[in-house]
Amino acid sequence: MTVLGVDFGLKRTGLAFSDPGETIAFPGPLITGAQPDCVRQVAQEAAERGADTIVVGLPKHLDGSEGEMTRRAYAFADALRHAAEATVTTWDERLTSVQAERAMLSGDLTRKKRKRRIDSLAAQLMLQNYLDAHPRS
Repeated sequence: MTVLGVDFGLKRTGLAFSDPGETIAFPGPLITGAQPDCVRQVAQEAAERGADTIVVGLPKHLDGSEGEMTRRAYAFADALRHAAEATVTTWDERLTSVQAERAMLSGDLTRKKRKRRIDSLAAQLMLQNYLDAHPRS
């Protein structure tokens, strides 16, 4: 099966997908828009790609505490549980956006290109961390 990774944001939500063996994460599309429409689009992407698991990244603070965006990510995950026909879980995504930004800077991408890709790349990094911690048996 496939696992879908979600880097939830208020303006942009990045997606990533695993290979069928659930070992490698690949960047997916970027979704823009408000939460109800975004939930529907993520559920639709999961169904179209045959994802049996959706992993929503939790943007925790460096000390592990939770802020407003963490609470919103939990609410988004709850909404997905009702809309998608896949198991929805959450995963700590601390520093994935920073890692994504650094990777794109080293690739010499323009600011405009980085803005369009950072959320999907952050979703890919978060999903890869999840896959590495949950090897398929």
